[in-house]
Amino acid sequence: MSTASNTIKLHVEDLGTGAPALVFLHYWGGSSRTWRHVTQALAPAFRTIALDQRGWGQSDKPLAGYTLADLADDAQGLIESLALDRYVLVGHSMGGKVAQLLASRRPAGLAGLVLVAPSPPSPLNMPLDVRQDMVGAYDSRTSIVTTVEQVLTSTPLNPDDLETVVSDSLQGSTAAKAAWPLAASQEDITAQVALIRVPTLVISGEKDRVDPPAVLQQELMPRIPQATLYTLPGIGHLSPLEAPADLAALIQKFAVPLSQQH
Repeated sequence: MSTASNTIKLHVEDLGTGAPALVFLHYWGGSSRTWRHVTQALAPAFRTIALDQRGWGQSDKPLAGYTLADLADDAQGLIESLALDRYVLVGHSMGGKVAQLLASRRPAGLAGLVLVAPSPPSPLNMPLDVRQDMVGAYDSRTSIVTTVEQVLTSTPLNPDDLETVVSDSLQGSTAAKAAWPLAASQEDITAQVALIRVPTLVISGEKDRVDPPAVLQQELMPRIPQATLYTLPGIGHLSPLEAPADLAALIQKFAVPLSQQH
C-alpha cells in the first residue's frame, strides 16, 4: 500500500493486527524489505508497519528534503494517518537516528523505542573524504556487494537477501544517496534525545564496523534515559538480515509488556 505523508507518497508494508503496533524505519540503502524476515516473524503477534523512506524503495524520490526532521515528519505523518494509538518505533542505522529524533518529540501513542545498530545522535565521526566516497558506494552491483561484504556484514547473507540489498541500494535516488553521508549523518541531535521518555532497547552487533558497540556506549547510551544495550554475538551492522530471528525475539520480549501499560 502507499499513503501520503508530509506531501510525499510513501510505500508501506502493513502486516498483522496485534498491539502495540511496531513501526520500522530502515537503514541508508535499504527499504521496507530490509525488515521482511523480522516483520514476518512478529506479524502473528503484532501489527508491523515498515515503510520505504523518501528516496528509497517504492516511495517518492524528491530532489530535496532529506534532513532528519524531514524523515521524522514523514514517519510521524504516516503514524497519524494510520491513527495508531499505541506503537513502538523500531529504527535501524539511519532509521535509528530518525527514530531518536521522532521519539524526542514525545508523540502521542509512543510506547517504546528500539534502536537497531543505530547511528548515534552526535555527528558521525568520519572524515569528509570517506563520507564523499560513501556517496558512490551504491552506484553499481560490484560496489554494493563490496560494501556489504567489507563494511556492512560480519556473516554472509543468503543469496536472496543479498539480491534484495543490491536492488534496494540501486533503487535509491541520487539525492537520498548523497544526503545521509554528506548532511544528515552530521546533524547533532544530542540535546533532543535527552527528552526521550519511553523505555528504549538498543541492539548492537558485536562485529558492527559502522556503529560499533563501543561508540554506542560512549555516544548514545549516556544520553537517552531508560536505555538498555543488548549485543548480538558475532553479528555485523545488517542484523535485520544477518540475525532476523534473534532480532524478532528481542523486539517481541521488549514489546509484550508495553501492550499492558497505559
